[in-house]
Amino acid sequence: QVHLVESGGGLVQPGGSLRLSCVASGFTFSRYDMGWYRQAPGKEREVVASITKVGISTNYKGSVKGRFTISRDNAMNVVFLQMNNLTPEDTAVYYCNARPLPFPDWGQGTQVTVSS
Repeated sequence: QVHLVESGGGLVQPGGSLRLSCVASGFTFSRYDMGWYRQAPGKEREVVASITKVGISTNYKGSVKGRFTISRDNAMNVVFLQMNNLTPEDTAVYYCNARPLPFPDWGQGTQVTVSS
């Protein structure tokens, strides 16, 4: 069974940084492209960053490009999201999952709140 556990969220002031982690289990992690998704209140879940199986290629949503960095450690089955220069518009619950087709079993997510 797929199990995704996100952590690292919190309350941060505008301009601050956070590093999210997601530990994956129940599937062969290195065989899947992975992504970070987020869902803000009243909005649809969206992809913010993705990374290929061995981390050679990454892609970002336009509004986070240059501020967010996705990376992965296939030995530890972990995907990371370094978020810098955060803005209130980044406030959301952040999830990791496979790309382009996410597994149906989502984790609980980690809340990121950017506020002064």
